Amino acid sequence: MGVVATADALRMAQESEMDLVEVAEEARPPVCKVMDFGKFKYEQKKKQHHTHKTKLKEVRLRPHTDEHDYNVKLNRARGFIEKGDKVQLVLMFRGRQMVHKELGRRLLERMVKDLHELAKVERAPKQEGRRMTMLLSRK
Repeated sequence: MGVVATADALRMAQESEMDLVEVAEEARPPVCKVMDFGKFKYEQKKKQHHTHKTKLKEVRLRPHTDEHDYNVKLNRARGFIEKGDKVQLVLMFRGRQMVHKELGRRLLERMVKDLHELAKVERAPKQEGRRMTMLLSRK
């Protein structure tokens, strides 16, 4: 329509049995549309409801995790990443397992290799006491 006086815009909205809705108040001049206000509010609420906030999910492993347990953890991590969440892999060492840190590092690298089509490494493996952590996020 272009730039129209407020009174003319209100008259056009009344003629079409609709509402004059301001959609961009920061713009100069303000941007308005002739539309059904109830429908507009419904769409705004629906759009706000379906936005996903990224969360940090944790998957815990041990250096000697069995194959089936590894696959369960892998599927959990895959599900979190597909939903858009970040995944923190935490590898916990007990007692004498600290001697074999390379086993833990290999397990984390295997997890990254199995998730390479979905995820990228955001933070490389880092040793913090008896825990080794790594952060994965969606590609």
